[in-house]
Amino acid sequence: MRYGLLAIVMICAATLGGCEGVLDPKGPIALAERQILFNALGIMLAIVIPVILAILGFAFWFRASNERAHYRPDFTYSGRLELLVWSIPAMTVLLVGGVAWIGAHDLDPGKPISSTVAPVNVQVVSLDWKWLFIYPEQGIASVNKLVVPVGTPISFELTSSSVMNSFFVPQLGSQIYTMSGMATRLHLQADHLGTYPGISAMFSGDGFPDMRFTVDAVTDDNFVQWVRQVRETGSALDKQTYADLVKPSKAVAPFTYRAVAPDLFGRIVNADMGMQGSSLSICSTSRRAER
Repeated sequence: MRYGLLAIVMICAATLGGCEGVLDPKGPIALAERQILFNALGIMLAIVIPVILAILGFAFWFRASNERAHYRPDFTYSGRLELLVWSIPAMTVLLVGGVAWIGAHDLDPGKPISSTVAPVNVQVVSLDWKWLFIYPEQGIASVNKLVVPVGTPISFELTSSSVMNSFFVPQLGSQIYTMSGMATRLHLQADHLGTYPGISAMFSGDGFPDMRFTVDAVTDDNFVQWVRQVRETGSALDKQTYADLVKPSKAVAPFTYRAVAPDLFGRIVNADMGMQGSSLSICSTSRRAER
């Protein structure tokens, strides 16, 4: 009885824990992802519940006191039973796989969100151990704080300054990796005003537990006001300030930059790609020489 109550408490805690995450979507991508989870759960319950009922039914029917139950120790094979036992799980796997496959293509991170509103472009750089958000069109940047207008698609371009990392806002959806020397694409949208937690979903070193950020979904007017305020305060993000920012640090409080050096994100991405390109050209030259 005690273990049963403990199991119920743990299930309830896990369920409530998801209420502020993937089970409480605040955007179209997260909403569609939750629907995939519910569809998969419903398909799996279609086989789990009958199996549980069948186990209870077999246990009740073949109890010692039931004289009508026939004991058949020589029974070895039944084609009908084999067909039943294997067909239902096979159908379940096909259905769950189909739901996941279709959903994965519909929610491709690089696929723009259909909207009549022009998207806001944000460039994301994962650092040790903090997040840098560059607004190229507004010419500003922020650390560990992302401000976006509600109801507007956000087009992300993401990279890493060092180790591989993972960008994830559970209530907006679509976790995606950031990698040094390359840029990945992600499109999200917040449909409700509020502040949503963002996390790094991949261990990246000592400062990983504090590698968090917030996403403030505000009205269009408040977003314009925030951009204007950022432009009037703080320092500029140039080569020297970026060199200071990229140094490892933990539990960094959010702050902003009033200006950003031109094409800073592109230079961050290409910093390692140049070396990779040289290596590739050397390999190609060696192969041609061998031929």
